[in-house]
Amino acid sequence: MRVVDFLRPEEWRSETGGPRYVQLKRRLEEGISSGVLPPNSSLPPERELAGITDLSRVTVRKAIQELVRDGLVEQRQGSGTFVIEPVARMEQSLSRLTSFTEDMAQRGMETKSKWLERGVFAPTEQEARTLDLGDGDEVARIYRLREAGGRPMALERASLPLDILPNPIQVTTSLYEVLGRSGNRPVRAVQKISAINIEAREAELLGVVEGAAGLSIERISYLESGRVAELTRSLYRGDAYDFVAELQL
Repeated sequence: MRVVDFLRPEEWRSETGGPRYVQLKRRLEEGISSGVLPPNSSLPPERELAGITDLSRVTVRKAIQELVRDGLVEQRQGSGTFVIEPVARMEQSLSRLTSFTEDMAQRGMETKSKWLERGVFAPTEQEARTLDLGDGDEVARIYRLREAGGRPMALERASLPLDILPNPIQVTTSLYEVLGRSGNRPVRAVQKISAINIEAREAELLGVVEGAAGLSIERISYLESGRVAELTRSLYRGDAYDFVAELQL
């Protein structure tokens, strides 16, 4: 079906269907899910959409803004509004302590890292408190964009005491692989997960629109001795990840 025919108001608009911008949003969502508006295709310009649907440009604009907020379309300056190619969602278990590299390898996906920070630094107050660092102690810190299957998936910032990770430059792929070789791989962790809206800088790195849904995860990992080995703060794309916990009586 042609997009113009699909969007004609007599096909979907109703006096009892709620606000008109909501009805248009639903119709555009149907077009995206059914393939009438396939990934990477462009929506008709705002003026043309208003003419096709017999709605005001204000109503059309509000419907499109809702689709942008939901991550279904993106507006490219000077080019128009385009349907976003959907990202395959990943499930990650909360009951097993694995690295991002190990987790993606189990799915047969190659991982890459874009390094944003890697070195030895003076600790922040949170790092010093969580890692039980003394006056004058420094911290090993790595901050990277994690990619899987050619897509940006998460931003990950890990901080560790220097006696556990003396040389952060050694970490090229899996941090836990490096820690395992020195006998310092964590055996348990406590995680706190929060839903957030992704800010502009992080959104650009993750390839999502500013304000898109994200999952902020703070993890404190422990050695077998009970010592804190790692403080990790990660930001995952909300459209790409589901975290799953198994509960038993």
